[in-house]
Amino acid sequence: MQNKIQSIIQESIRVKQALLQDDQLCQVVGHVVDAWVNALKNGRKVLFCGNGGSAADAQHLAAELSGRFYFDRDPLPAEALHVNTSYLTAVANDYSYEEIYGRLVKGMGHEGDILIALSTSGNSPNILRAVEEARKKKMIIIGMTGASGGKLNDQCDYMLKVPSSDTPRVQESHILLGHILCELTEAQLFARP
Repeated sequence: MQNKIQSIIQESIRVKQALLQDDQLCQVVGHVVDAWVNALKNGRKVLFCGNGGSAADAQHLAAELSGRFYFDRDPLPAEALHVNTSYLTAVANDYSYEEIYGRLVKGMGHEGDILIALSTSGNSPNILRAVEEARKKKMIIIGMTGASGGKLNDQCDYMLKVPSSDTPRVQESHILLGHILCELTEAQLFARP
């Protein structure tokens, strides 16, 4: 068992080392920070969507912006689109699960808002529908996926592709990248006390 535990930790480290050495990915992270800062300075919001563990990551990262990250400051307009269970279950039942995020983006999204689309495969139909609606609204779309990027590759303004196809390792890295985005965004928008 000890060897298996160490092997899992080592694989997580390996994926993060690959992130560290990916200069292009680090540049994209910087561009995403700039997009977030610009949008938030201009009164726009950041919306997150994902399924399963990616939904939990979406909610986690939205809370880092709307609550606080490193220090007390004004809240930022950010939300995970799955948090209203009455809405979620009604739309999934009355329309389809594929429509749950697209309808919210259609109703809440505005030009210049940010949509963060988390999908380890990049192929989740409900995430792709959200992106489709965000494109119609002229929102800025950021995909967070695994190595292939899936169908999100051609649909996003910015892609943060974790160099792995192992879902837990991808999700661990999504949180790392999300924390970096939140930290740098907070630092640019607020003077630290």
